[in-house]
Amino acid sequence: MAQEVTQYTFDPVDIVQMRLRASLSPAKRIQVMLDARELVVGLMRGRIRKRFPGLSDREINLKLIEELSHARKQFPRP
Repeated sequence: MAQEVTQYTFDPVDIVQMRLRASLSPAKRIQVMLDARELVVGLMRGRIRKRFPGLSDREINLKLIEELSHARKQFPRP
């Protein structure tokens, strides 16, 4: 049985964005990364709250952890 070969395509590299990031100090790069993570987690938390309006903050956080744990076990998709 032949295995399927997955073809991945990547967006072109944004040279201007790369230069901007390269000009940042290491501390500022980490801060930008943490800010982006906070945005993504906030969006996920909002989606969960909208889907399950009756859950407490604790329950929403548990669902968020569950989603993040599940996402790590999946293979990347194109």
